[in-house]
Amino acid sequence: MKIHVEIDCSPDEARRFMGLPDVEKANAAYVETLAKAMKGVSNIDQLDQYAKQLAPMGQMGLKIFQNFVEGANKANVAREPEAPKADE
Repeated sequence: MKIHVEIDCSPDEARRFMGLPDVEKANAAYVETLAKAMKGVSNIDQLDQYAKQLAPMGQMGLKIFQNFVEGANKANVAREPEAPKADE
């Protein structure tokens, strides 16, 4: 038996329903700090240095997150049924 439930709600409504904290102010402060830091960047090496300092766990954290997203995408693609062909 397979049940498919579709819920139409805003991201804010979903966050509150799942009991997640509102991090909008913290995110705004993080983005503002990052934007200020990037204003002084004049070459790729400086950008790389800032990214390593500002990102949680540096490059390793970014790589872990990238692997997580890629793995979730592969799992989702593997589960999706093939779309019916137009001539069938």
